[in-house]
Amino acid sequence: MNTRFAKLTLATLISASIGLSPFAVMAADPAPAPASPPVAAPAAVPTTPAQATQPEKAQKKSKKQAKKDKKAEKKAKKKSKKKAKAAQESAPAQQ
Repeated sequence: MNTRFAKLTLATLISASIGLSPFAVMAADPAPAPASPPVAAPAAVPTTPAQATQPEKAQKKSKKQAKKDKKAEKKAKKKSKKKAKAAQESAPAQQ
């Protein structure tokens, strides 16, 4: 069942990325320079909840990555400590 779920998840992500790719391209393109100056400036558009949560998502992602890095570092230290201990124990036995 896990493989089915993984395949479904992967297919969903691929479909979503294909569907959203035109929007990403439009967002990346700079707006063309207007031929004449605008007559009146439009009213400020209130931010939607989705736009407001993007910085929060980025912050959560960075926290998660930092936690993951810290965990990997801790694991590496523990592994090296274990290797050093094993080498220390085997050194007197060989002499």
